[in-house]
Amino acid sequence: MSHREPIKRFVTGHNEKGQAVLVDETPIPHKQILDDGTTFALIWSTDQAPADNSDPRDGAKPPVFSGKSHNPNGGSVLRIVDIAPLSPSPMHRTTSIDYGIILSGHCELELDGGEKRLLGPHDICVQRGTNHIWRNLSETEWCRIAFVLLEAKPLQINGQALGDENFPEGPKDN
Repeated sequence: MSHREPIKRFVTGHNEKGQAVLVDETPIPHKQILDDGTTFALIWSTDQAPADNSDPRDGAKPPVFSGKSHNPNGGSVLRIVDIAPLSPSPMHRTTSIDYGIILSGHCELELDGGEKRLLGPHDICVQRGTNHIWRNLSETEWCRIAFVLLEAKPLQINGQALGDENFPEGPKDN
């Protein structure tokens, strides 16, 4: 698998009789977000919870979600991130609960408290508003992670709200 192959996305819906049908089969391209080649592929997002399954908008296109950090802002986000060999993300925090599922490769998770763990295929990390880095330690292998983000209340520590910090800007067109 090439890290640059588009993700095959299949979206279901209903016909006028109420029967389930495929309404879209769109390959989702990757958008480079860091100079090292690291990419995002936005698969789907919603702008509310519960989601409206009658909404005809394509969840991979704006304005379904917005915000400098690409957080769900009231809904949800599903994206695939491909992290280049020997590359780290910036240290960052999101104001969401994130489910990170390693699909291929290995990636080190480092928390700002100094803890580190190496995660591999099928490992899952539940991020609860923590400040962290994802680091691909391999010299040759890309790491692919699926992230599901759901809106969360801002984290409060000692009476201070912790918000988004140092999140990569991401692709400009989604």
